[in-house]
Amino acid sequence: MAKQSPKEALETLGKDLVAQIKKDENPTLQLPVRSLSNVKFDEKTKKLGIGQKMTERQFFNVSHAKKFLQTIDVAGAIKELIDVDKTSTLRDVFYRVKRTIPGTKTETVDQQTESDKAIEDLELITGFSREKLHVNANKMGSVAGNVTVVDAGDTINWAKMGSGGWSIPSNVENVEFKKVDAKYIIYMEKAAVWERLNEDKFWKKQNCIIVSSQGQSTRGIRRLLQRLSSEHKLPIYVLTDNDPWGIYIYSVLKYGSISLAHMSEGLAISNVKYLGVTCDDVEKYQLQRHYIALNDKDIARIKQMADYEWFKDNKAWQRQFKMMKKAKAKVEIQALSARGITFISDTYLPEKIKNKDFLE
Repeated sequence: MAKQSPKEALETLGKDLVAQIKKDENPTLQLPVRSLSNVKFDEKTKKLGIGQKMTERQFFNVSHAKKFLQTIDVAGAIKELIDVDKTSTLRDVFYRVKRTIPGTKTETVDQQTESDKAIEDLELITGFSREKLHVNANKMGSVAGNVTVVDAGDTINWAKMGSGGWSIPSNVENVEFKKVDAKYIIYMEKAAVWERLNEDKFWKKQNCIIVSSQGQSTRGIRRLLQRLSSEHKLPIYVLTDNDPWGIYIYSVLKYGSISLAHMSEGLAISNVKYLGVTCDDVEKYQLQRHYIALNDKDIARIKQMADYEWFKDNKAWQRQFKMMKKAKAKVEIQALSARGITFISDTYLPEKIKNKDFLE
């Protein structure tokens, strides 16, 4: 279906179902299984991908019927958006398809997660990303640097966006890079750390780009980073808390996520490097007094990641996991501020980048 347009792909889906009905067949959707058992790690590309296992969703099947209906309802809502050349948010799509089924007390969707999953199913069925199906997520990232872009006809200089930076849109496919003057990119999980670096004009002093999110990076951020990496050959350094969740954020950026393995080609960035905070940093900068005890969920997450195919044979990462488990504690990035308000900008990051002190 990839040779079709998104609109044609949805129309083909509808025509196939109509053809099944006319043959008195049980209307059936076929799509790849979206679970860890069907996620494959490609040693050559260093990216996660979806496997060959397929599943069916049938209308005349009590356990399938509601999800079948949700997928078709969402497909209809997306088709309407494409027809009028408009975009919508995930939340808007949820409300567009939410209704009570006539003659019942049953809602077509109870929670947004249901319509979100239906959209992901349609990505697999049509071969097009959510963004190309005219559906975007909320903006949750900021960027600053000596970069000029054109977005929706407006020329924007990331170096002149004040204290808030440029708000990264959910869909960056049509953003045009007019000028990119930077040596590298630092991506951080916390907006508070980005604000410190922006206030210190770190990006200007070090000739780099600083990007933040609020926790796990959005697809828009991941795609922006991938484009800057592939189109402008910029190395990307990841700065997160010294905990299993921070390391997972790095893992998702580098290899792709299990839940979105089908999108890894357009989102994963194989050349990203983990800058910190590492267990070695905790010792070097004497951050032990800022330890936060690991809970059972943290410990289980460390074990799970240590067993991931892309980590299990990596000695450097296995060492980090062992050090974290031995300390039975984690440390947040903000602990570095105990060494001085601008320590992260003036000392920590410049030294680590100069010494190439990162993990891969």
